[in-house]
Amino acid sequence: MRGYTSLIVLAATLATPASAETLRDALAKAYRDNPTITAGRAQQRATDETVPLAKAAGRPGISATGSITDNLVRSGNSFTTPARVAQAGVSLNVPVFSGGAVRNSIHAAETRVEAGQAGLRGTEATTFTSVVAAYNNVLRDEAIVSLNAQNVKVLETNLKAAQDRFQVGDLTRTDVAQSEARLSLARAQWQGAQSNLIASRENYVQLVGDAPDALEAPPPLPNLPESPDAAVDVALQDNPDLLASRRQRDATAYDVKVARASRLPTVGVGAGENYTNYLGSLGSGTGLGVGQTGAATSVGVNMTLPIFQGGRPAAQIRQAQALRAQAIENATAAERAVIAQARSAYAMWRSSQEVITSSEAAVSANRLSLEGVRAENSVGNRTILDILNAEQELLNSQVTLVTARRDAYVAGFALLAAMGRAEARDLGLDGGPLYNSADNYNAVKNRISDFGTGPAPVAIAPTTAKIPAQNADVRRPLDPQLDTPVDRSERLTTGERTPNR
Repeated sequence: MRGYTSLIVLAATLATPASAETLRDALAKAYRDNPTITAGRAQQRATDETVPLAKAAGRPGISATGSITDNLVRSGNSFTTPARVAQAGVSLNVPVFSGGAVRNSIHAAETRVEAGQAGLRGTEATTFTSVVAAYNNVLRDEAIVSLNAQNVKVLETNLKAAQDRFQVGDLTRTDVAQSEARLSLARAQWQGAQSNLIASRENYVQLVGDAPDALEAPPPLPNLPESPDAAVDVALQDNPDLLASRRQRDATAYDVKVARASRLPTVGVGAGENYTNYLGSLGSGTGLGVGQTGAATSVGVNMTLPIFQGGRPAAQIRQAQALRAQAIENATAAERAVIAQARSAYAMWRSSQEVITSSEAAVSANRLSLEGVRAENSVGNRTILDILNAEQELLNSQVTLVTARRDAYVAGFALLAAMGRAEARDLGLDGGPLYNSADNYNAVKNRISDFGTGPAPVAIAPTTAKIPAQNADVRRPLDPQLDTPVDRSERLTTGERTPNR
């Protein structure tokens, strides 16, 4: 039983309308156009066809043959070797018993279809997690670029103030050099932050298929688990990758039965109708009036009993058993991976929450510290280096805060994904009805026509070649909690009331 309350809350929070692009918009675009998802759907449609292929082996088969033969060299008479003969035939073969090979092949194919459907859900959840990470990476890097740009402006003001105060003899050349060095380092960090922002935006384009534009802050994630054990309990029941691995394991049990059936007899019922026409060449030249056509109808039972096949059936059985052993171990490995994923995501989420709390306190304390250092510098109790260090500590704490916010959100979403609670049906996405892989399977599983083909494949995911290269322009204002105005007061810029040292 899935947590329907959680799903409703998550869909409602993601459904909040906004003028700018929201996380829900990004997820909807990826769900519709991401090539990993659209390719996964095509792969699942191919898997669906394994069921009618398996069923076809147990269905009646009808075939027709026809030929016209001219005997150019004849050693016998016209009765035994007529000059020309035309033949046509129709045969029907109905498999009656195949040792269980057909039945178990169908069960194996149906089980793999279920595994593929779960795997497709896992592909969607993994892609959504990547989109959430890319979305928050853009927000994080935009904030870091703004913080570094703000820091550059602060240090430019500091340098100008240091140069002015050096001119009046209030500061030394060392103070000016320290300000210049710190400003050069800040500009380098700013350039690095801009490069990271461009990379994050390009990654967003790759996943979403569109450029990020004025992204809104993501909504809160609802109903996260209270403990890692609670997360693991849900994940073991609902994680789609784990469910897919288990169904793949189950399918191999049928494969072993199919292999064993190769040692058993097969029985079928056949019927045929044959028509022969000698085209007037039978008995030609004898003057005898003989029939030039003939027909024959046959009905029979055929049985094939394998006696010796060179060890092939035993090898097939051993191979199927080994593959089943592999699938069993793969299911255990998938379970371990899901447990580790849920626990690590929970630990990362909780840790990031603590880092956010600590960083918010650090930002407030460093802001007060910077104000105090500036005030103490104005009366000669602090040096320019003290101011520079206080400004750097404030910047570091602000970067830590925005990074922790990103890490907490991504880890929380990854936790929901590990629990099987971050799929398209959970997120309430717009853009039309959700893709249901069972629709195609239900449409093809019982088809018997030899001429019912599907539509020609066409590209679904659009190219991103025409999307302009991304830049480092910041499109959203900095969080007021992170905004630090540049100090342009008289006491800093002129050193007024500051005694010479």
